[in-house]
Amino acid sequence: MKEFLRLLKREFKLFVANDTLRSVFFLAPILYAVLLGFVYQSGKVENIPVLVVDRDNTPLSNQLTDMLDDNSSIKIIKYIQEPQSIKDEVIKNEAAAVVMIPAKFEADMLQKKYPELNVYVNTGNVLTANFASKALQLTIGTFSAGASIKGLQKMGMPAVKAATQYEPFKTNYITLFNTTSNYLIFMWPAMLAVVLQQVILLAMAVSFAAEFQRGSFIKEYYGMRRWAFPTMLIKVIPIWFFSILIVGIYYLMHMIFKVPMPEGIFNFILLTAFFVGSASFLGVFISILIPDALKATQILMVLASPSFIISGFTWPLSAMPAAVQFLANIIPLTPFLQAFKILLIQKGSVELTFPYLQHLIILLVVYGALGWIALKIKLWKMFRYIKPEEISSGEEL
Repeated sequence: MKEFLRLLKREFKLFVANDTLRSVFFLAPILYAVLLGFVYQSGKVENIPVLVVDRDNTPLSNQLTDMLDDNSSIKIIKYIQEPQSIKDEVIKNEAAAVVMIPAKFEADMLQKKYPELNVYVNTGNVLTANFASKALQLTIGTFSAGASIKGLQKMGMPAVKAATQYEPFKTNYITLFNTTSNYLIFMWPAMLAVVLQQVILLAMAVSFAAEFQRGSFIKEYYGMRRWAFPTMLIKVIPIWFFSILIVGIYYLMHMIFKVPMPEGIFNFILLTAFFVGSASFLGVFISILIPDALKATQILMVLASPSFIISGFTWPLSAMPAAVQFLANIIPLTPFLQAFKILLIQKGSVELTFPYLQHLIILLVVYGALGWIALKIKLWKMFRYIKPEEISSGEEL
């Protein structure tokens, strides 16, 4: 125990003294939290440019244009004359859609000839395209309903009956989970989890590999040569300790940016603990296998970089090939984000997160066991021919 505490104290000193680790582990999460918080602070996109080409230019077409302009999600740029190149205008104005009002629009409406309104959606950016499409469908649908009801009223039909003639039944669309479509609530907390995993893996990548590379491991850990798991703990405990500080900073950031905390806070703490534990043991395993610190870092970064994309958070896992699903399921971020979505966005029952908690526990046990086996073999190979007097005398090993 005395040797364990000595080495643990040494590990904390090494961590704090390492400028790269200190800046990456502390500055990166704070910097990303603030930067991404301001990026998504508005929560939803407003004033998206939409081009309206009004070939009719009549009171009715102008009324439609005014209604579109009243929608806060979009900003109308009106053209009386059709531009030479619609595509160039869309690109120049960064427009999300183009509404083409045909000639004789008002006349055809009054004569019940049902003119066609063409809407071209710019899907170059899927997010703004979806917001613009939703706003256009709502406004144009309202205008169409209003025009039809008004026409029936002119024919002498009472307003109440005219509404039922146009709409024989009602459809109520009720949104569940993140009802305001707030992108800050959806994206920001998930990205913080991505950053936390990245810095943990980066720190763990150099934990054993750096000791092996500079040759200090044999001298410092000779007294722990028979204790593989306590040796692993010496490396991961500082990471666990500092991760608690980072999660605490994230909590303060939640209050600053007014993002709600997940439901079932105790269960969330458990999920976070097993997430940090499994990510750190994954880093330990790779760091033991790869004795070169730079190569260990590169391998872990290659593994972790696509983790958010393949986690199933924004794109369903079921739509991915089996090989990609397997890769996603061995990365701790995947089950953590699935459970996190239930607790924060969907406000679901805590019991629904139990499968993902179990998944994280399995990853922690598997990576812990693999790291222990790899270190056990490494210790045996390194110390089998070394005598105590060689360590104390400082001979070349």
